[in-house]
Formats: sequence, structure tokens, C-alpha cells
Amino acid sequence: MPPVPESVLLEHAATLIGQADALVVAAGAGMGVDSGLPDFRSNEGFWRSYPALGRAHMEFSRIASPQAFRDDPALAWGFYGHRLGLYRATTPHAGFGLLKRWGERMPLGYGVFTSNVDGHFQKAGFDPQRIFECHGSIHQLQCLAPCSGDIWSAAGFVPEVDQENCRLLNAAPRCPDCGGLARPNILMFGDWDWNQGHAQVQQQRLLGWLAAASRPLVIELGAGTAIASVRDFSERVLELDGGRLIRINPREPAVLSARDVGLAMGSAAALAAIDALLAPAGANTR
Repeated sequence: MPPVPESVLLEHAATLIGQADALVVAAGAGMGVDSGLPDFRSNEGFWRSYPALGRAHMEFSRIASPQAFRDDPALAWGFYGHRLGLYRATTPHAGFGLLKRWGERMPLGYGVFTSNVDGHFQKAGFDPQRIFECHGSIHQLQCLAPCSGDIWSAAGFVPEVDQENCRLLNAAPRCPDCGGLARPNILMFGDWDWNQGHAQVQQQRLLGWLAAASRPLVIELGAGTAIASVRDFSERVLELDGGRLIRINPREPAVLSARDVGLAMGSAAALAAIDALLAPAGANTR
């Protein structure tokens, strides 16, 4: 069977948006690539962004772990401090605004499920009460020990990082309760101490909202199969009556049903192309 032309897929995507009563945005790491953020899909790409870790042949799974903070806090916070500064300085791409506008026009509005820890949905103006960050957020901290179940904002921490050597130069954040080392409130590799209380509240809120939808549409962006948290969530929504999926992924766009749409495109380009089809019908007037 010949592949379906891209133009036909885009028209189908626009039709699905017009039929939905709730928009579920499901975003993986690829969502941030068009904003200029690095992705860590391979050692080569990861080590290009962090050459000091490449020289040490340290894989992402080793530095992105609580053990890294115990073994070498300056190195671990050099990595996470750089990421925190990068996420603060980067502007989310225009596709975020399109998703927000489409969702706001639906009867039940929008909800967000994301494995990204960058806080870019909040930065793009999405309602924090409608976001579930399943792996936590770099903008929140917790005790490394941990001495309690508390988390707190990282807003007061401004990391100074030696990027060449991936090392934190200023003082690392400390736990306000016990004075011990703090770490990001992010689910890491080999992580038994992640405080997931905030994420659980977010999850309950999102699922409660989703239960009221009769025609939910998932727009999944940049979510691969290697770590399938986002894909698994998208496909659970398809089990609901009326649930449909638009999957946007330049490498792995396949969908299970012809009623859904798979677009082998980047997030920003695909969203802009769909928006161009919605605008003439008045679905996205400015």
C-alpha cells in the first residue's frame, strides 16, 4: 500500500482537532528540540553537549542519578545546573502557543502530560493546574537524603558552571530542614528516593479532568519508544470511547489505526502546517 500523502494526513489532523471536546498534549523530549534544546537519544549527541562527560565516557544514565550527587556533587550539579540555566534562558517555540490556543477553544479545554522536566509548558503560559510532569521538574528541589517529603522552588538558586569541565563553581543548594545536599525533584536512573508527591497530585488532577471527556484528542509530540512513558499514556487515552491520536515524530510516527494520524515531522513544523489548515475555517482566528 502506498504511503498516505502528507497533505492528506494534515487535513485529517485538522479534522480531528475540529471534532474533539478535549485536547490532551502529550510531550516527550523531541518537543524541546525546535526550541534549541539538546536531546540525549545517543551518547554521541549527549557528549557533544557535555564534552567533559564524553571525555570521561560517562553516559547519561550515570550522571542522571542520585549516586552521581553522592559521588561528586560538583559534577552532578554542574550537569543539572547547566540544564537549569539553559531551560531558564530558552524560549519555547511557537508550537506551544498554537496548542494552547486550540485547547482553549475546546469545550473542556486542555490538559498536558509530559516527561520533560524543563518547565516550558508553564513558561509558554499553560495553566500549571492542567500539567502533569510525570518525571518531575528541574525547577523544584528536594533533599538528597531525603530527610522529609518536602520539595521547594529552585528559583533562588543561580548556578555558576564551568561548562568546559561540567562543574558547579558556586555553592550547591542545601536542604532547608537538615542542611544536607539538595537535588532536583526529578525521577532519575536508579532512583528510590524521588519525592513523587507533587507529581501524584498532578496526575490525579489530569485523570479527573480526562474522565469527563467524550471525544478526547491526544496530540503527541517528540515521544519515542526507548523510554515509552508518554507513548503509553497516549495509547491509554485511545482506550477511552472517542479517543483519537495525532502522533508527531520525525523518526517513529507510526499509529495503530487509520482513524489516527502519524506525521513524520518536527513539532514546530507540523503544528504550523495544521494551524494553516484550521485558520481558513475560523478555528484559529487571531
